[in-house]
Amino acid sequence: MRKIVASLLLCGGMIVSALAQAELTIEITRGSDKPVSIAVVPFGWEAGVSLPDDIAAIVGSDLHRTGQFEPMSPADMLSQPKTEAEVFYRDWRSLGVDYLVIGKTRGLPEGGYAAEFTLFDVNLQRKMMTGEERGGRANVRDMAHGISNQIYEKITNIKGAFATKLLYVSARRLEGGKQVFRLVMSDIDGAREQVLLEQSEPILAPTWAPNGRIIAYVSFETTRPAIYMHNLDTAQRVQLTNFRGINGGPVWSPDGKSMAMVLSKDGNPEIYVMDLATRALRRVTNHFAIDTEPDWMDNNSLIFTSDRGGKPQIYRVDLRSERVQRLTFEGDYNARGRVLKGGEGLVMVHRVNGQFHIALQDLKRNRVSILTETSLDESPSMAPNNTILLYATKHQGRGVLAAVSVDGNVHYRLPSDYGDVREPAWSPFLK
Repeated sequence: MRKIVASLLLCGGMIVSALAQAELTIEITRGSDKPVSIAVVPFGWEAGVSLPDDIAAIVGSDLHRTGQFEPMSPADMLSQPKTEAEVFYRDWRSLGVDYLVIGKTRGLPEGGYAAEFTLFDVNLQRKMMTGEERGGRANVRDMAHGISNQIYEKITNIKGAFATKLLYVSARRLEGGKQVFRLVMSDIDGAREQVLLEQSEPILAPTWAPNGRIIAYVSFETTRPAIYMHNLDTAQRVQLTNFRGINGGPVWSPDGKSMAMVLSKDGNPEIYVMDLATRALRRVTNHFAIDTEPDWMDNNSLIFTSDRGGKPQIYRVDLRSERVQRLTFEGDYNARGRVLKGGEGLVMVHRVNGQFHIALQDLKRNRVSILTETSLDESPSMAPNNTILLYATKHQGRGVLAAVSVDGNVHYRLPSDYGDVREPAWSPFLK
């Protein structure tokens, strides 16, 4: 547990709002044994319409990244239909294709574009759905991710999370030994990177408000850790805490009205809850052990990591009764718990034979499944549809982000061309 506090102190200016080339790239290391074959035909376009991004390619990449789909290369297609009348099911069946997507883009009289698409079930020889996404020149990727969401949900009956965002911290050591830390926001495929904060002091624990428009994080820019709230629309920053000792682990309540955090202002690291309207603090834990790494189960209960039992384990506290209950028993180290949407499980850092992996605990069955095979895995963050989780790990001596599906079958890495990356935070669904 002392290691948890040490990492909090060691890791974590000016506002930078600049678009740059994406730092993250996708390297799929393992997909499903039996991925579904899907053909996303290059979209047609109205005369005079020229888009800055290839919508069909983005849709294919989105679906491929789930590990559940294997998109066909356009070079292998026997035809590239643009209308339903041009679709011949026998040709696609002969290629082993299960689903087919066609589409076209057109300009709108008021400006911007509309992308229309149709999804077909090749085996049943039927049209499954038609849809449309609209946007301006700067929003073509949003249109593509929106199409991916519709297709994914129609086929799997699971809400797509392709239009969500990532936060992460990158760190790079310059010539002369100086380090530069960046707080970065990007699409979940690493595109459209935006640097939100750049400084020479560590940045830690980025987290999202439920509305997806405000974030919080820990910055050491005043030489000691402090929690900041940052409005993404206005770039306005507000410092929430600057107490002596530890100020860390910020995380919003599901209703967005409160924030749990770790403070040691009274001598020992404890869990506190701040009312964001009044800034009033309520101390939630009161124990001689170290209590840290909170997350919300619902508006009335929290989980946290504590060594009160001798080794780091995850506990739940009811905010109404203040009753504390231990949740993890398998293994001698379980920390950094993050609750799945719906509260039926949690992901955590779990030590096995001296190696730190990401594990999933089913809270109803108390069953633990180890999801990752690398070592030094940390900082799990779950997609809002509970299908994929991101985490930080090491690859070839560098800090990278990696992802794994909740069934453990799909793995991919997101290395950076800037430096080490860490502290991922997956956004909620965005409007």
